[in-house]
Amino acid sequence: MARVVVDVMPKPEILDPQGQAVARALPRLGFAGVSDVRQGKHFELEVDDSVDDETLARIAEGFLSNPVVEDFVVRRVQS
Repeated sequence: MARVVVDVMPKPEILDPQGQAVARALPRLGFAGVSDVRQGKHFELEVDDSVDDETLARIAEGFLSNPVVEDFVVRRVQS
């Protein structure tokens, strides 16, 4: 078995209202120095060793993300 992480983020040109809300709230809560926040999704998958990178990319693009407005990164990690 292998552990795979897929991180999905809004494309840079897409507005991120949730990230903007967090960025505005931080100074009010006493946290200075944060100029921007982008909020995304993080998935961890346990897959058979036989699942290849192309299949993982198809899963990320076709199911875990909306490729019109989101970018994704797939990486295998050590357990």
